[in-house]
Amino acid sequence: QVQLVESGGGLVQAGGSLRLSCAASGRTVSGYAMGWFRQAPGKEREFVAAINWVGASTYYADSVKGRFTISRNNAKNTVYLYLQMNNLEPEDTAAYSCAADSVGTRLRAGRGAYWGQGTQVTVSS
Repeated sequence: QVQLVESGGGLVQAGGSLRLSCAASGRTVSGYAMGWFRQAPGKEREFVAAINWVGASTYYADSVKGRFTISRNNAKNTVYLYLQMNNLEPEDTAAYSCAADSVGTRLRAGRGAYWGQGTQVTVSS
């Protein structure tokens, strides 16, 4: 079983920065692809960024390329996933969730096996 807990959300002005964290625990989690998704009020959940299990490959939505950076730190039975968000825009306002799956393509399609509860990011103009 894998458990994911996000932290780091908050209120920030446009142009500011935030770093989200996700602590993932579980015996097999270090071998999983992981990613971030977001959902704004009245909108569907959308892919933000993903990273493969060793951290060698990263993927980003076009809307965040050049502004957001995903990274991970694998430890025994725990993985720390990060999302550094710079030059934030009001359109980035959403609930951000981390996800994990053994199959990267399934994860990036939004069908990950494990999900966190989410952390709210609000960007004021």
